[in-house]
Amino acid sequence: MQESWTYLLLVALGFLAGFLNTVAGGGTLLTLPILIFMGLPAPLAQGTNRVAILLQTFTAVRGFKSKGVSTYPFSLYVGIAALLGSIIGAYLALDFDGKAFNRMLAVVMIMVLFLTIFNPNKNLTNVTEKLTGKPLVISLIVFFFLGIYGGLINAGIGFLMLIALPYINGMNLLRSNATKVFVAFVYTIGAVAVFAFNDKIDYGLAAVLSIGNVSGAWFGSRWSVKKDEKVIKMFLIVTVTALAIKLWFFD
Repeated sequence: MQESWTYLLLVALGFLAGFLNTVAGGGTLLTLPILIFMGLPAPLAQGTNRVAILLQTFTAVRGFKSKGVSTYPFSLYVGIAALLGSIIGAYLALDFDGKAFNRMLAVVMIMVLFLTIFNPNKNLTNVTEKLTGKPLVISLIVFFFLGIYGGLINAGIGFLMLIALPYINGMNLLRSNATKVFVAFVYTIGAVAVFAFNDKIDYGLAAVLSIGNVSGAWFGSRWSVKKDEKVIKMFLIVTVTALAIKLWFFD
């Protein structure tokens, strides 16, 4: 039986995670530790967290669409590619070693921090979007592998998508964010199915966490539409830096 304050903390962290995942990424680094603190083994915590992410991303997609921001059908194509990868990744996650999990996540976050600071997309400000042909094929391949990572670990994948979409497809950050949450919604369906099939979801805690995640996603999807792209980019850099420091020194 959990203490009531732990449920309140779960909702609060879920709100922050939903907001972070919508405007940048990294929210899973907040919610996974608290679920493990509550006594859930890592695979069960992973599955429980994915339910909240599924509802969070659905809310974010609706939020962006209500503001007229959508990249459909491109987002569906890359979403399906990521979905196929996520099923593979989720099966790998069922028996993934905890130390290996932390080491892989640390490496990914350092790479993301490096790419964000040095910004490989800095010369792409006025580039026309490329959503068909060769760029689409490249994106399908990239997002298949991102899907594997999403099914396996998920934490920080938002940052990776926000690097890939502008660089490969010439999207601005706002449209990249809208695409990111749609893709995350699609591939999370596969991950949740795998975890559910293997009885790795605590539905009670998932419901509590989802309250926070959904609220944060609703707020984040509307907040990001109203903000200048430079504000979103600055938020991205600050978030990546903070999470990288936490991962290296306070894990």
